[in-house]
Amino acid sequence: MLTAEFNNILTVSIICFTIAFSSTYLVMPRLINKLRNANLVGKDLHKLSKPIVAEMGGIGILFGFIIGMFIAICTFPKLHYELMVTLLVILLVGVVGMIDDLVRLSSKEKLFLLFLAGLPLIWVAPPNVGILYLISMPIAVSIASNLTNMLAGLNGIESGLGSIAMISLTASCIIMGKYDVSLITMTMLGSLLAFLIYNRYPSRVFPGDVGTLIIGACIAAVAFIGRVKSIAFIVLLPNIIDSLLKFYSAGVMERHKHAPTKVTEDGKLVAPPEGFNSLIRWILRRPMKEKHVVLIVWFIGILFGSLGILLAFILPLDPI
Repeated sequence: MLTAEFNNILTVSIICFTIAFSSTYLVMPRLINKLRNANLVGKDLHKLSKPIVAEMGGIGILFGFIIGMFIAICTFPKLHYELMVTLLVILLVGVVGMIDDLVRLSSKEKLFLLFLAGLPLIWVAPPNVGILYLISMPIAVSIASNLTNMLAGLNGIESGLGSIAMISLTASCIIMGKYDVSLITMTMLGSLLAFLIYNRYPSRVFPGDVGTLIIGACIAAVAFIGRVKSIAFIVLLPNIIDSLLKFYSAGVMERHKHAPTKVTEDGKLVAPPEGFNSLIRWILRRPMKEKHVVLIVWFIGILFGSLGILLAFILPLDPI
């Protein structure tokens, strides 16, 4: 039987989703124009015409998430500590993303700053855990943020895959009785789906690092706060597979040998034989159009997300 607490949290989660969706959806057209006027743009390299597209659109995702989370924080004072810490971590990661979008941080600089951004998560650690567990929390934020930042570059791939991850985590947490965590995942889901309307093929805006990094940070925060680290790992497997392919190939190649994906006259993407490997390039062993590649990646995300939901029925909560 559904409890009154579950009904209340589910109702507020839906409200947060709606407010986050509406906030992001309404702010995006003006934000896109502002970004273009500020020359914060980039070329869409996977189209023959190479259109100019606004960058750093992830600011809109962050905006909607902040508004939605404030509703959750005000509605449930007893949860405000965990929710405030989550919001702080996402904000700090978003700032790191903005800095990287503007001045291009080195890999070491980005990892270190993301580690610092994840430090507030330690405040919600379970009691009597060791130093290794505490350090693993900001490390997880740094790693997860980079994972969702690496599997990127095609129209709608990041926001779509992020939406799938949030749906899977929401369902898993509800199944496992962690109703409070749905306030976080539903709020992020609302912002991502609204952004996807503008980011889907053909994109009017790209998320930039400010958008891609906060997706991974949200997954990491939910993993620890909801004690669903095993489910979060499964949900992140498409990104993990992509990173392993890149790290393996980068280990035997020089960076200057990397060759970009090419576009044929009929609009299909072709991965050249030289260069780094990745999940996208593995899919492009047979040339295909960009939107079809994105659909395949989304399908892979749905498979792992569904596996996570199925395992939620049989897996206990992580002990810590």
